[in-house]
Amino acid sequence: MRAAFVLALTLAAPAGAQALKNHDSNAPVDVEADRIEVQDRADRAVFSGGVHVRQGGLTLDSARLTVAYSGATGGATNVSIQRLDASGGVTVHSATETAHGSFAIYDLNRRIITMLGGVTLEQGPNTVRGGRLVIDLNSGRSVIDGSAVGGMSSGVTSTRGGRVTGRFTVPQRTSP
Repeated sequence: MRAAFVLALTLAAPAGAQALKNHDSNAPVDVEADRIEVQDRADRAVFSGGVHVRQGGLTLDSARLTVAYSGATGGATNVSIQRLDASGGVTVHSATETAHGSFAIYDLNRRIITMLGGVTLEQGPNTVRGGRLVIDLNSGRSVIDGSAVGGMSSGVTSTRGGRVTGRFTVPQRTSP
């Protein structure tokens, strides 16, 4: 199994990320934070302070979260979350992987999570680092780029000169 992960990760599609393919993006989104500011005219809510988000088996932790929604006209209760923008020490965690970065965008309609800024993806003892991670929940495919979109001027730094780096465990073999 580990050898398959290493090979798949080398091809920029980690086998472990396949677990996210079945993530239920229609599940309720539960949010906890120290503070919430609702901006009704802008159709968004801003959570801050120890933000913890849970949807199915996926969690997201950050310092700040902006939730963009629609359907809140005339006191309607059928609010539909469109997008989550997280910043400040963002961690996304599933049963088999953990990803860390400076920023994350979860587009619920497209079912894509994008993380930026010193991204680390961990599966057990295996680790890959880069500037940007894109997780497609439709296909289960994950891609890590060496540098973030927009380069250094965007305020998002990359790792090791814009290259992807990784460390993978190998099965222990006995000498013949």
